[in-house]
Amino acid sequence: MPLHPVIDQVTQRIIERSRETRTNYIARMQQQADQGPRRAHLSCGNQAHAYAAMEQDKNTMADTRHPNIGIVTAYNDMLSAHQPYETYPEKIRQFARKHGATAQVAGGVPAMCDGVTQGQPGMELSLFSRDVIAMAAGISLSHNTFDAAVYLGICDKIVPGLIMAAGTFGFLPSVFIPSGPMPSGIPNDEKARVRKQFATGEVSRDELMKAEMASYHAPGTCTFYGTANTNQMLMEFMGLHLPGASFVAPNTDLREALTDYAIQRASAITALGDDYRPTYKILSEKTFVNGIVGLMATGGSTNLVLHLPAMARAAGVILELEDFDDLSSIVPLMAKVYPNGLADVNHFHAAGGLSYMIGQLLDAGLLHSDVTTIIGDTLHDYAQEPRLQDGTLSFVDGPSDSLNDKILRPISQPFQKSGGLKQLQGNLGTGVIKISAVAEDRHIIRAPARVFHTQEAVKSAFQAGEFTGDTIVVVRFQGPSANGMPELHGLTPVLSVLQDRGLRVALVTDGRMSGASGKVPAAIHVSPEAANGGPIAKIHDGDIIELDAVAGTLTVLADDLDGRDCAACDLSDSSVGLGRELFDVFRKNVGLASNGAGVAV
Repeated sequence: MPLHPVIDQVTQRIIERSRETRTNYIARMQQQADQGPRRAHLSCGNQAHAYAAMEQDKNTMADTRHPNIGIVTAYNDMLSAHQPYETYPEKIRQFARKHGATAQVAGGVPAMCDGVTQGQPGMELSLFSRDVIAMAAGISLSHNTFDAAVYLGICDKIVPGLIMAAGTFGFLPSVFIPSGPMPSGIPNDEKARVRKQFATGEVSRDELMKAEMASYHAPGTCTFYGTANTNQMLMEFMGLHLPGASFVAPNTDLREALTDYAIQRASAITALGDDYRPTYKILSEKTFVNGIVGLMATGGSTNLVLHLPAMARAAGVILELEDFDDLSSIVPLMAKVYPNGLADVNHFHAAGGLSYMIGQLLDAGLLHSDVTTIIGDTLHDYAQEPRLQDGTLSFVDGPSDSLNDKILRPISQPFQKSGGLKQLQGNLGTGVIKISAVAEDRHIIRAPARVFHTQEAVKSAFQAGEFTGDTIVVVRFQGPSANGMPELHGLTPVLSVLQDRGLRVALVTDGRMSGASGKVPAAIHVSPEAANGGPIAKIHDGDIIELDAVAGTLTVLADDLDGRDCAACDLSDSSVGLGRELFDVFRKNVGLASNGAGVAV
């Protein structure tokens, strides 16, 4: 089928908007690529330092005809998704030797677990860690001894930060290697039920702990469809994973075979061979459009509305909220995975997963097929899935039918006709709302405001029984300039309880929500933020606010709004403790949330 006209229009708009920045970026990358093999420019002393600890690989590395792969790892064993990476460097070195290459750990990058820091002071460093990761990866690769890079990362800010680095080093080929999801634990709706019961005092902390431990219980990615698993989807839609690699379980033969083949591809696509595939050719305008389409079709995390613009800027591509909004309007929601449904990513993968979805979207003209990937020059390769038979890895056509239409549906019978992300505009500025998990009768909420400056204050008001009528909860001074824009996921149980009691409630904030949030209407990323004098700082208790996700508007019904003074907030508590002192320069220089809240790009 021909390319959908809206896909074409949005793509052409992005190309035109990015013409200058993209042209300059490509020129820089080509200049770097024209310098030839990286190690050829190092002195003998430089090289000796680089190879000193490499033992059996020293002589091979000194011969620049053999590719040297730089490993950038986000390993730690606090983050369950990254724990399997502990053994990957040695495996990768062995695989590289088999394929006529060498490999070194170029460096490590930090990897925060938002599940650990949720509702804690450390969450105020979470978004900023994305740019730190990009810079740390940049330092890792600055040794200039590598012909390709492989990136070991999965979770929330890690993949976006690594993509920013991969784009900056776009003259090098890049391969992203996942580790896979943990086995399914207790059902996600059961976990959510216990959380709500704890919020209302119906169950004890011991019972809550038991439910949480049964949900997050093994090495691998958390199985709900939050930011981490949305990242994995993106890497397939953008051609930086192997086809079907995202949701294969850790520590399995198939997982091992995929890692081996990923290193074979990294070895084969360097400038030393005849299939050079630098990252700058993969991270094109069309590739980013494909990524947004995947976000909409799967009902992915709103955090990617922040991350994708920052990722794209590292490759000279300028994305705006209107691009997300226009693509969402024509891309149907094909999947129901928690928090949008009851299934988890293991169930989604078993139902046909990404290969089925990509095939459907390509057939409907909703994806660009003519893109460069790590394995070829068409996205049709990603409508395949891996098979391991008698120790041999192959890729076969994915299923032509969904194996469970309660989880994954054909494009002709979607769960919703649109992707469920809407841009919001009005006299409060701009924002975004995810409605794929919100009941249709709650797409428009009009109610009095209750204004808070912390999520703890909201919880205190809830515990004191202060929410007795329809309410739009405004939580401000939560933007990147104020306190680093922490996720406000801790409000989900409270707001869900109020909604379950029959109240019409919504959240309006210049902060952000977790990728696991969804059933309560939430206007997030409101920009300009309160700390920068945005209109959200002028809202008073009792003001009537209308959040209309159908029309895409966010309005406070107050004639005197422009003439009001902005509220003030003492933010000193967010500037000290647990490392926050080190990030004052980030808070002072961070960009607008609507542009990706970037510091490094």
